Amino acid sequence: MKRTAALVGVTGGAGTTRLCVELGAILTHTGRDVVILDAAFATQGLAHHAPGRIDTDLTTLLTDENDLANGLTDALIDHPVETPGRLALCPTYAPFERLARAKGVDAVQRFETLIEILSNQFDHVLVDTPPVAANQSVAAVNAVDSIALVAPASRSGSDAAQGMRGRLVDLGTNADSVIVNRVDGEHPLGDALAIPTDATAAEDVPSSVPDLDTSFSPAIATAAETVFDTTLAIDFPEEGLFDIDPDDYLPESLP
Repeated sequence: MKRTAALVGVTGGAGTTRLCVELGAILTHTGRDVVILDAAFATQGLAHHAPGRIDTDLTTLLTDENDLANGLTDALIDHPVETPGRLALCPTYAPFERLARAKGVDAVQRFETLIEILSNQFDHVLVDTPPVAANQSVAAVNAVDSIALVAPASRSGSDAAQGMRGRLVDLGTNADSVIVNRVDGEHPLGDALAIPTDATAAEDVPSSVPDLDTSFSPAIATAAETVFDTTLAIDFPEEGLFDIDPDDYLPESLP
Protein backbone atom coordinates (compact mmCIF):
# COMPACT_ATOMS: atom_id res chain seq x y z
CA MET A 1 0.00 0.00 0.00
CA LYS A 2 1.19 3.49 -0.87
CA ARG A 3 0.80 6.22 1.73
CA THR A 4 1.39 9.49 -0.13
CA ALA A 5 0.09 10.64 -3.51
CA ALA A 6 -0.03 13.76 -5.67
CA LEU A 7 -3.05 14.34 -7.88
CA VAL A 8 -1.65 16.53 -10.65
CA GLY A 9 -3.97 18.53 -12.86
CA VAL A 10 -2.66 18.45 -16.41
CA THR A 11 -4.47 21.71 -17.13
CA GLY A 12 -6.42 24.31 -15.22
CA GLY A 13 -10.01 23.42 -14.45
CA ALA A 14 -9.47 19.65 -14.55
CA GLY A 15 -11.28 19.25 -11.22
CA THR A 16 -8.23 18.10 -9.25
CA THR A 17 -9.22 19.75 -5.97
CA ARG A 18 -12.64 18.15 -5.91
CA LEU A 19 -11.19 14.73 -6.77
CA CYS A 20 -8.75 15.07 -3.86
CA VAL A 21 -11.67 15.67 -1.52
CA GLU A 22 -13.69 12.81 -3.01
CA LEU A 23 -10.78 10.34 -2.81
CA GLY A 24 -9.98 11.44 0.71
CA ALA A 25 -13.60 11.03 1.77
CA ILE A 26 -14.02 7.56 0.30
CA LEU A 27 -10.87 6.47 2.14
CA THR A 28 -12.19 7.84 5.45
CA HIS A 29 -15.42 5.94 4.75
CA THR A 30 -13.39 2.79 5.44
CA GLY A 31 -12.04 4.20 8.73
CA ARG A 32 -8.74 5.52 7.43
CA ASP A 33 -7.35 8.94 8.37
CA VAL A 34 -6.48 11.18 5.43
CA VAL A 35 -4.96 14.65 5.08
CA ILE A 36 -5.04 16.83 1.95
CA LEU A 37 -2.39 19.49 1.27
CA ASP A 38 -3.06 22.38 -1.10
CA ALA A 39 -0.10 22.94 -3.43
CA ALA A 40 -2.30 24.85 -5.91
CA PHE A 41 -1.14 28.25 -4.67
CA ALA A 42 -2.65 30.20 -7.58
CA THR A 43 -6.25 29.02 -7.10
CA GLN A 44 -6.26 28.12 -3.37
CA GLY A 45 -9.30 25.96 -4.09
CA LEU A 46 -9.07 23.70 -1.06
CA ALA A 47 -9.90 26.68 1.17
CA HIS A 48 -13.46 26.57 -0.18
CA HIS A 49 -13.89 23.12 1.41
CA ALA A 50 -12.54 24.14 4.82
CA PRO A 51 -15.20 25.16 7.35
CA GLY A 52 -14.62 28.18 9.53
CA ARG A 53 -11.76 30.63 9.69
CA ILE A 54 -8.29 29.84 8.30
CA ASP A 55 -5.65 31.41 10.54
CA THR A 56 -2.68 29.14 9.82
CA ASP A 57 -2.46 27.91 6.23
CA LEU A 58 0.02 25.73 4.36
CA THR A 59 2.21 28.65 3.29
CA THR A 60 2.50 29.77 6.90
CA LEU A 61 3.93 26.37 7.79
CA LEU A 62 6.36 26.54 4.87
CA THR A 63 7.65 30.05 5.63
CA ASP A 64 7.55 30.08 9.44
CA GLU A 65 10.80 29.26 11.21
CA ASN A 66 8.97 27.47 14.02
CA ASP A 67 8.87 23.69 14.25
CA LEU A 68 6.64 22.12 11.59
CA ALA A 69 5.16 19.49 13.87
CA ASN A 70 3.98 22.08 16.39
CA GLY A 71 2.44 24.31 13.72
CA LEU A 72 0.34 21.48 12.33
CA THR A 73 -2.05 21.64 15.28
CA ASP A 74 -3.35 24.99 14.08
CA ALA A 75 -3.02 24.34 10.35
CA LEU A 76 -5.12 21.19 10.01
CA ILE A 77 -8.87 21.71 9.66
CA ASP A 78 -11.25 18.77 9.89
CA HIS A 79 -13.73 18.40 7.06
CA PRO A 80 -17.31 17.97 8.34
CA VAL A 81 -18.04 14.83 6.30
CA GLU A 82 -19.51 12.17 8.59
CA THR A 83 -17.34 9.09 8.08
CA PRO A 84 -15.54 6.71 10.48
CA GLY A 85 -12.11 8.15 9.63
CA ARG A 86 -10.70 11.66 9.81
CA LEU A 87 -10.48 13.91 6.75
CA ALA A 88 -8.13 16.80 7.52
CA LEU A 89 -7.44 19.72 5.21
CA CYS A 90 -4.37 21.94 5.06
CA PRO A 91 -5.49 24.67 2.66
CA THR A 92 -3.59 27.57 1.15
CA TYR A 93 -5.08 30.97 1.99
CA ALA A 94 -2.43 33.65 1.77
CA PRO A 95 -1.45 37.03 0.33
CA PHE A 96 0.78 37.16 -2.73
CA GLU A 97 3.88 38.07 -0.74
CA ARG A 98 3.70 34.90 1.34
CA LEU A 99 2.82 32.79 -1.70
CA ALA A 100 6.03 33.97 -3.33
CA ARG A 101 8.13 33.10 -0.28
CA ALA A 102 6.45 29.66 -0.06
CA LYS A 103 7.97 28.83 -3.45
CA GLY A 104 11.53 29.45 -2.27
CA VAL A 105 14.16 26.75 -1.85
CA ASP A 106 13.92 26.56 1.94
CA ALA A 107 10.11 26.44 1.83
CA VAL A 108 10.18 23.66 -0.74
CA GLN A 109 12.46 21.59 1.48
CA ARG A 110 10.05 22.13 4.38
CA PHE A 111 7.21 20.99 2.12
CA GLU A 112 8.92 17.67 1.48
CA THR A 113 9.59 17.31 5.21
CA LEU A 114 5.95 18.12 5.97
CA ILE A 115 4.74 15.34 3.69
CA GLU A 116 7.03 12.90 5.49
CA ILE A 117 5.81 14.03 8.92
CA LEU A 118 2.16 13.69 7.93
CA SER A 119 2.73 10.24 6.43
CA ASN A 120 3.61 9.10 9.95
CA GLN A 121 0.45 10.65 11.43
CA PHE A 122 -2.14 9.72 8.79
CA ASP A 123 -2.90 6.60 6.80
CA HIS A 124 -2.80 8.60 3.56
CA VAL A 125 -1.53 12.00 2.39
CA LEU A 126 -2.99 13.60 -0.74
CA VAL A 127 -1.43 16.63 -2.40
CA ASP A 128 -3.67 18.80 -4.59
CA THR A 129 -1.08 19.67 -7.24
CA PRO A 130 -1.38 22.10 -10.15
CA PRO A 131 0.28 21.53 -13.54
CA VAL A 132 3.95 20.99 -12.69
CA ALA A 133 5.75 24.28 -13.23
CA ALA A 134 6.44 26.01 -9.90
CA ASN A 135 8.74 24.77 -7.14
CA GLN A 136 6.01 23.54 -4.80
CA SER A 137 4.52 21.25 -7.45
CA VAL A 138 7.98 19.89 -8.28
CA ALA A 139 8.50 19.20 -4.58
CA ALA A 140 5.15 17.43 -4.37
CA VAL A 141 5.82 14.97 -7.19
CA ASN A 142 9.31 14.27 -5.87
CA ALA A 143 8.16 13.60 -2.30
CA VAL A 144 5.21 11.21 -2.82
CA ASP A 145 4.88 7.49 -3.44
CA SER A 146 2.33 7.80 -6.24
CA ILE A 147 1.54 10.34 -8.96
CA ALA A 148 -1.85 10.44 -10.69
CA LEU A 149 -2.55 12.82 -13.56
CA VAL A 150 -6.04 14.34 -13.67
CA ALA A 151 -7.27 15.26 -17.16
CA PRO A 152 -10.53 16.52 -18.61
CA ALA A 153 -12.38 14.18 -20.96
CA SER A 154 -11.36 15.97 -24.16
CA ARG A 155 -8.74 15.88 -26.90
CA SER A 156 -6.97 18.84 -25.30
CA GLY A 157 -6.99 16.93 -22.02
CA SER A 158 -5.37 13.95 -23.72
CA ASP A 159 -2.68 16.16 -25.27
CA ALA A 160 -2.02 17.89 -21.95
CA ALA A 161 -1.66 14.52 -20.21
CA GLN A 162 0.97 13.47 -22.72
CA GLY A 163 2.82 16.74 -22.21
CA MET A 164 2.73 16.34 -18.43
CA ARG A 165 4.08 12.79 -18.69
CA GLY A 166 7.05 14.21 -20.57
CA ARG A 167 7.60 16.90 -17.97
CA LEU A 168 7.64 14.33 -15.19
CA VAL A 169 10.21 12.28 -17.08
CA ASP A 170 12.37 15.41 -17.32
CA LEU A 171 12.15 15.62 -13.52
CA GLY A 172 13.27 12.01 -13.16
CA THR A 173 9.90 10.52 -12.24
CA ASN A 174 6.77 9.09 -13.90
CA ALA A 175 3.01 9.19 -13.65
CA ASP A 176 1.66 5.99 -12.10
CA SER A 177 -1.91 6.48 -13.34
CA VAL A 178 -4.19 8.82 -15.27
CA ILE A 179 -7.69 9.82 -14.14
CA VAL A 180 -10.03 11.29 -16.71
CA ASN A 181 -12.62 13.47 -15.03
CA ARG A 182 -16.28 14.25 -15.80
CA VAL A 183 -16.74 11.48 -18.35
CA ASP A 184 -20.05 11.32 -20.17
CA GLY A 185 -19.74 8.59 -22.79
CA GLU A 186 -16.54 7.84 -24.70
CA HIS A 187 -13.32 9.79 -24.18
CA PRO A 188 -9.94 10.01 -25.96
CA LEU A 189 -7.72 8.95 -23.04
CA GLY A 190 -7.78 5.22 -23.69
CA ASP A 191 -7.43 3.07 -20.56
CA ALA A 192 -7.41 5.98 -18.10
CA LEU A 193 -9.54 5.65 -14.98
CA ALA A 194 -12.88 7.27 -15.75
CA ILE A 195 -14.83 9.37 -13.26
CA PRO A 196 -18.39 9.97 -14.47
CA THR A 197 -20.07 13.33 -14.39
CA ASP A 198 -21.76 13.65 -11.01
CA ALA A 199 -25.33 14.87 -10.99
CA THR A 200 -24.83 16.44 -7.56
CA ALA A 201 -21.63 18.28 -8.47
CA ALA A 202 -23.18 21.66 -7.67
CA GLU A 203 -24.11 20.53 -4.17
CA ASP A 204 -21.99 19.71 -1.13
CA VAL A 205 -18.67 17.97 -1.66
CA PRO A 206 -17.98 15.14 -1.15
CA SER A 207 -20.97 13.51 -2.79
CA SER A 208 -19.46 10.00 -3.07
CA VAL A 209 -20.01 9.45 0.70
CA PRO A 210 -21.56 8.92 3.14
CA ASP A 211 -24.55 8.10 0.90
CA LEU A 212 -23.11 5.65 -1.61
CA ASP A 213 -24.57 5.47 -5.11
CA THR A 214 -24.25 2.93 -7.92
CA SER A 215 -21.87 4.74 -10.28
CA PHE A 216 -20.03 7.79 -8.92
CA SER A 217 -19.03 6.28 -5.55
CA PRO A 218 -17.61 3.05 -7.08
CA ALA A 219 -15.60 5.08 -9.61
CA ILE A 220 -14.10 7.21 -6.83
CA ALA A 221 -13.29 4.07 -4.83
CA THR A 222 -11.57 2.46 -7.83
CA ALA A 223 -9.49 5.59 -8.32
CA ALA A 224 -8.47 5.60 -4.65
CA GLU A 225 -7.55 1.91 -4.81
CA THR A 226 -5.42 2.48 -7.90
CA VAL A 227 -3.67 5.62 -6.66
CA PHE A 228 -2.73 4.08 -3.30
CA ASP A 229 -2.36 0.47 -4.48
CA THR A 230 -4.81 -0.75 -1.86
CA THR A 231 -8.19 -2.44 -1.52
CA LEU A 232 -11.29 -0.83 -0.04
CA ALA A 233 -13.89 -3.23 1.33
CA ILE A 234 -17.00 -1.22 0.48
CA ASP A 235 -20.42 -2.67 -0.30
CA PHE A 236 -22.08 -0.49 -2.89
CA PRO A 237 -25.83 -0.50 -3.52
CA GLU A 238 -27.07 -2.33 -6.58
CA GLU A 239 -29.25 -0.69 -9.18
CA GLY A 240 -32.77 -1.84 -8.43
CA LEU A 241 -36.22 -1.64 -9.92
CA PHE A 242 -36.89 1.77 -8.40
CA ASP A 243 -33.75 3.18 -10.03
CA ILE A 244 -35.11 2.44 -13.51
CA ASP A 245 -37.24 4.89 -15.45
CA PRO A 246 -40.37 2.90 -16.44
CA ASP A 247 -40.88 5.16 -19.46
CA ASP A 248 -37.85 3.52 -21.04
CA TYR A 249 -39.70 0.21 -21.16
CA LEU A 250 -43.23 1.32 -22.19
CA PRO A 251 -44.28 0.98 -25.86
CA GLU A 252 -44.42 4.32 -27.61
CA SER A 253 -48.06 3.70 -28.53
CA LEU A 254 -49.16 3.85 -24.90
CA PRO A 255 -50.18 7.26 -23.50
